[in-house]
Amino acid sequence: MNEVKEALRTIEQHYKLFLQQQFTFIAALQHTRENAHDVIRPVASISQVQSYMDHYCNNSTDRRILTMFLNICNDLSKLCHKLEAVHPGNSTTNGILERCKLLLSHSNDLSTIRAKYPHDVVNHLSCDEAKNHYGGVVSLIPIVLDCMKEWLSHTEKLPRHMLHNVSGRSALSEKRAPEDEPARAAISQNPLSVHPEAQTSISNKDGKQTQGSKHVRKKHPNDTENHNGKLKSPWKPPGRHAF
Repeated sequence: MNEVKEALRTIEQHYKLFLQQQFTFIAALQHTRENAHDVIRPVASISQVQSYMDHYCNNSTDRRILTMFLNICNDLSKLCHKLEAVHPGNSTTNGILERCKLLLSHSNDLSTIRAKYPHDVVNHLSCDEAKNHYGGVVSLIPIVLDCMKEWLSHTEKLPRHMLHNVSGRSALSEKRAPEDEPARAAISQNPLSVHPEAQTSISNKDGKQTQGSKHVRKKHPNDTENHNGKLKSPWKPPGRHAF
């Protein structure tokens, strides 16, 4: 689901840039229609725009803006396939997706569709342009974007086990995977080691042995051992007292 949202945000950003150049888009359509001697009928399909660009486009500015429109339509079509992969569909979401796919079909007649408030793309056209020529083609992208947002709104209300990411795993397993990472990392980073208490006892034992060795007296050649095995120094006569 996150991949779908990110893809939709990217398309919206591209559309905002395109929207700022709507007058350039209309001018490009006007130029190519004149070159094609096709100024009577409305621009009513994606394939018609594609044909104008491929065969009747004479300058880089017109080609750039027409390509931008076609690329956004193509990205929206790819996103429709991602939406189908995320959710198997119910009557509501399937209906929304079917409408998106119909609108994005290259042969679909767009002449009768109109984007309504809050979109103002039609308001930027003259009455003749809106009614007879470009009202449908400028309304296509905002209408499809609204449909996809509606699809997301319905889908987010569904139980998580009904959703799948685009790679085919369930959303629930996708959510659990990051939660398992810390445990796996802890196991891999902490190899088998001696218990701290065992290490302490070993070090204490070593300390006692070291301390005990300090109290052992070196054996003198004249020393003798008593019956307990302890060293006994030889007898020395008492010294004389000075008077």
